[in-house]
Amino acid sequence: MEISSQKMDKALIIIVSGRLDTTTAQDFESTCLDLIGNEKNIVVDLQEVEYVSSAGLRSILSVGKKVRSDGGSLIFCNLKGMVREVFEISGFASIFNIYETREQALEAA
Repeated sequence: MEISSQKMDKALIIIVSGRLDTTTAQDFESTCLDLIGNEKNIVVDLQEVEYVSSAGLRSILSVGKKVRSDGGSLIFCNLKGMVREVFEISGFASIFNIYETREQALEAA
């Protein structure tokens, strides 16, 4: 798994690629929390993520709780195939705002 970030006017974009599973979930969570700092609006681009396990979902939920407790919002975009299906089946699609494109997510931030 690789994580990079890009600061935009309205939000911090976190770009994730690879697998978000038991091996990488803790790294995802700690890296995101380090990147977020004082940012309020976070967009997570999952276009290059091919798999999310229950451990990955737990780490996403943990990051989401932190962002919300600080008065911010965690937005997801570019979910593909199995990743989108996992978000829908797990109920995460109703917990988090999800957009088709990064541009739409930035407009909503």
